[in-house]
Amino acid sequence: MDIKTASALHRLRLISVPEALSFPALLIFGSLLSRVSDIDFLMMPLGILHGILFVIYAVFLLDVWNKAKWPVKKVALFFVLSLLPFGGLYGDKLLKRDEADSVVAARVAREAAQA
Repeated sequence: MDIKTASALHRLRLISVPEALSFPALLIFGSLLSRVSDIDFLMMPLGILHGILFVIYAVFLLDVWNKAKWPVKKVALFFVLSLLPFGGLYGDKLLKRDEADSVVAARVAREAAQA
């Protein structure tokens, strides 16, 4: 894996957790509190924050798709995970596993080249 692909995967991992947590925060603190009480000032800032994080996630996902040459099914899985509350946390776990596998593969290739 080259450095551009690795950095694209790392950026996607960095944004997946905040994006995964912003949606439930919007649902709980924004929607639920505005319906149960008079606290409705959180709805717009949380909505804007979640929207920005989602757009950044989608851009980073397209970047990974372009650089890592992922199949469409894998990209679709990560997109669907971004739509589910806490889905990005599972996506982060999958990305962490892919990142670890690529590090091992790079070490093996480097050791084979040295031998």
